[in-house]
Amino acid sequence: METASCSSSSSDSTVKPAEQPPDEGVEADKSMLRSDSGSGDDSLDGLPNCAPRCPLTPSLSPRKRTTSQSKSEPPLLRTNKRTIYTAGRPPWYNVTGTTFKEAFVIGLCGGSASGKTTVANKIIEALDVPWVVLLSMDSFYKVLNKEEQELAAKNEYNFDHPDAFDFELLVTVLRKLKKGKSIKVPVYDFTSHGRRKEWKTVYGANVVIFEGILAFANKELLKLLDMKVFVDTDSDIRLIRRLKRDISLRGRDISGIIKQYNKFVKPAFEQYIEPTVQSADIVVPRGGENFVALDLIVQHVHSQLEKREITVRSALASAHQGQPLPTTLSVMESTPQVRGMHTIIRNKETNRDEFIFYSKRLMRLLIEHALSFLPLKPVSVETPQGGTYEGKRLSGKRITGVSILRAGETMEQALMAVCKDIRLGKILIQTNHDTGEPELHYLRLPKDLTEDYVILMDSTVSTGAAALMAVRVLLDHDVAEDKIFLISLLMAEMGVHSVAYAFPKVRIITTAVDKEVNDQFHIIPGIGNFGDRYFGTDAPSDWCESDDGMDI
Repeated sequence: METASCSSSSSDSTVKPAEQPPDEGVEADKSMLRSDSGSGDDSLDGLPNCAPRCPLTPSLSPRKRTTSQSKSEPPLLRTNKRTIYTAGRPPWYNVTGTTFKEAFVIGLCGGSASGKTTVANKIIEALDVPWVVLLSMDSFYKVLNKEEQELAAKNEYNFDHPDAFDFELLVTVLRKLKKGKSIKVPVYDFTSHGRRKEWKTVYGANVVIFEGILAFANKELLKLLDMKVFVDTDSDIRLIRRLKRDISLRGRDISGIIKQYNKFVKPAFEQYIEPTVQSADIVVPRGGENFVALDLIVQHVHSQLEKREITVRSALASAHQGQPLPTTLSVMESTPQVRGMHTIIRNKETNRDEFIFYSKRLMRLLIEHALSFLPLKPVSVETPQGGTYEGKRLSGKRITGVSILRAGETMEQALMAVCKDIRLGKILIQTNHDTGEPELHYLRLPKDLTEDYVILMDSTVSTGAAALMAVRVLLDHDVAEDKIFLISLLMAEMGVHSVAYAFPKVRIITTAVDKEVNDQFHIIPGIGNFGDRYFGTDAPSDWCESDDGMDI
């Protein structure tokens, strides 16, 4: 256990949640952490002795909240309709599609008003890495019954006792978050002492910072923490902060606060919280102003993340050569009509209007062909003449469409034309030009996809790297693999093999398969840059092939 000390104390603060559009489901705005180590045994291994990567700023606003906070802080650019992530999430899975990189979880423990959230925010600022989640233990208070609410109103309920927390739910959520799965976090209302109806969806973290007064009090929780930090602040300072917070934000009187502190807070700290300092890897005296300790933490997290970098695209390019096409692939019959449309859209001399018109025709045929693979059940209906017709109906809950931006969006209109009132989602994947790897930048999925058949749309697929990432995202949101249909106007054999090898139950549907991919990972003979030809734009250097309709 290490102790690092520096300057004076700072006030507690918290990250404000991003606005959520109504009636939307999963958002990448609320993401998480990652680590490759399943336990905290190596929490100080490889700690570099070097200068900090990012200066730690001393000023943060004081905590103001009436609800619990669990939130991600990825670098982003907001528009009136979308949130685009300026730093993407690199692959967290290997070429088999299996999750390879778990979130690196930092546990922050300390007494009430010790400055845990301030420390968490300063770590987030200094880390300067994308897709970080702050998960607060306050979100997991148990819902109080009527009798307990009456006690709470009289400052007679002990919120600092382990029994006040739903540890079973907390461990389940953090375990799934660490494994890269989409999770839902309750929002606790400190005014009503209950959970709000709307839970926050969290997904996609490279790093998770978990903070709470009893973060080290549960053995199952400790197993999930890769680094354990105890924030040690003088008890007088913590009491002053509680007084300020509860008077100004929760409308409580001084006598009630002091009574609660002496009866519950102080004894709970001495009995349950303070002893857990023995579990800490690092002790941070004086909280958020202790820049030496914070620098040590940040340097160690950077070193751990660097050890866990993996490559996917280069591995895909060299795999599966010479193998027969998988049985999960369905290529639409190359009728004279289909071949004629391919001739037009592949021709580099075709003008934009013709290209759009015949692409849309081909998309409509492809969608109709894909829907024929959906499971149907027999159903009898009565005709207007009083007869009975033995027909078919979808054997499942519903169909949802998900497009890989930007070229995949061009297929949405064809899907909506044949599937009435279909729900749509979007995923943006771009290439990191320093690493050559695909990165997840944007995610908006409808709610409750578990029982849906999902039509995943991209205009072209070459290496399959973007399609692989998109399928992994759907699986992380509990979509069944055999309920995913990947559809594309044109695919390369390499991309077909990559997807089928990683996800053998995914149905792959296209109008044509070309054999070759060149050194730039473009399909040969191919169709060119579909997005640019469709939208009439020049390809920006920072768009990945998938976004422009050429896939990666």
